[in-house]
Formats: sequence, structure tokens, C-alpha cells
Amino acid sequence: MADINTMLVVLFIIVLFLIAVLASAIKIMPEYQRIVIFRLGRLMGIKGPGLVFIIPIIDKPIRMDLRTRVIDVPKQRIITRDNVTVDVDAVVYFRITDPQKAIIEVQRYDMATSLLAQTTLRDILGQKNLDELLSQREELNKSLQAILDIGTDPWGIKISAVTLRDVSLPEEMLRAIAKQAEAEREKRSRIIMAEGELLASAKMTEAAKLYEKTPIALRLRELQTLTEIAREKNLIIVPGGEIGTMAGIAKAVNKKVEQ
Repeated sequence: MADINTMLVVLFIIVLFLIAVLASAIKIMPEYQRIVIFRLGRLMGIKGPGLVFIIPIIDKPIRMDLRTRVIDVPKQRIITRDNVTVDVDAVVYFRITDPQKAIIEVQRYDMATSLLAQTTLRDILGQKNLDELLSQREELNKSLQAILDIGTDPWGIKISAVTLRDVSLPEEMLRAIAKQAEAEREKRSRIIMAEGELLASAKMTEAAKLYEKTPIALRLRELQTLTEIAREKNLIIVPGGEIGTMAGIAKAVNKKVEQ
């Protein structure tokens, strides 16, 4: 009886062991993952998605996620071409296109990509002026993305996008930029006023030529002006006979209307 119990226990242990081995031999890979298999240190290839079988203990599987990842590049202190010190940080979006290269060609591909992004950020932005850095964000993003993509291609990594998130300027530089912007607005205001004066003088010259050709229009304009002056109740002394007479008539008419 004891022998039978011992055999049952051994059999139970063997069954549990086989179940554990079978469970470790079966891998279910989702659509966004691949598995790189090494058998006794030798690369056997990439498998997945779906159901994947491996040999326990002998095979070493490494899961690789193919979804787009985000790297927050730490803030970098950069000296621009016009000797202005700025702090710039960026965000890098990348994904693995070749899991085999990402495992074999580079150690810790995520850290390698981050360090390469930091170096490239300093090199590229250090060749730009401050004005270019502030006004050409889109062009700089595309340039950084293209250069990083070339650098990470041997690692089986595709750089999807690079975005300059923030450019921090020194306080004195912010004040200088504010003064420059204020001066620019003042310049535009004066230009607009000068253009207005030029346009007004051109119109007045045009009107003077028209009055010269038609004196009666000038007389009517004078009468209208005198009427407006009388309406405002201002005392006006106009020398000259005919003009003075017209002013008196206009003022008398205005008093009669008030009565």
C-alpha cells in the first residue's frame, strides 16, 4: 500500500512538472509583440504573433514591443551660434522595426536612442542663431528627426518624430526681446501714421486742384464751413467784405433758428 501511495505521489509530481514544462513551452504573442529566440546562445530568429512554441531551459526568449514609444530628452544647455545660452528639452517618438537588430546590434536600445538624441540636439541647435531657434521650430524638428533616423537605422529603430518642447531663455534675454518687440511695434505705428499723412496730403492736393478748376465749389465749401462754425457758437472774426458778409448771414440765420 505504501508503495502505491509513493508511486501516486511521484506520478503526481511528474504530471505537475510536465504541465509546468508545457506551459513554459507555449507563448501567446499579441499582434504588437514579437519574440526573439536564442537556442544555446545561437539566434534562432523572430516568431509571432500568435502561438509560439519554445524548448524550455534550452531556448531563451526575449519579448520585443513594436508599438511607438516616447523618450523625454532631458533639458540640454546649448550655446547658439550668436553666443546665447538657452535650455532646450525635446520629446522623441520611436518604434522598433527590426527586433533582431535591436537585440544584437546595440545594448539597451532605449538608452542608446536617448543619448544619441541628446548629442544630436546639442550639435544641431548649436549651429543656429537664437532667432532661427525660436522661429523655425518645424524645420528643426524635421531636421532632428531625419538625422536621428539615420543614426538609429542600424539598430532596427525608426524615429517617428522629434518635437522641441520648450526653449528657456535667460531673464535678461527675455527683457531684450520684449524691448525689441516694443520698438518694432513703435516703428510700424510710425510708418502707418506717415502713410496716412501721405495719403491725406495727396487727397488734399487733389481737392485743391479741383477747387482751382471750379471756384464755385470752393465758395460752397466756405459757406458750409461758416455754417458749421456758427452752429458751434464760436466767435469768429473773418476779414474781407464778401466772406465777412457771408459769416454774418450765417450767424444771423443761426440766431433766428435758436429763437
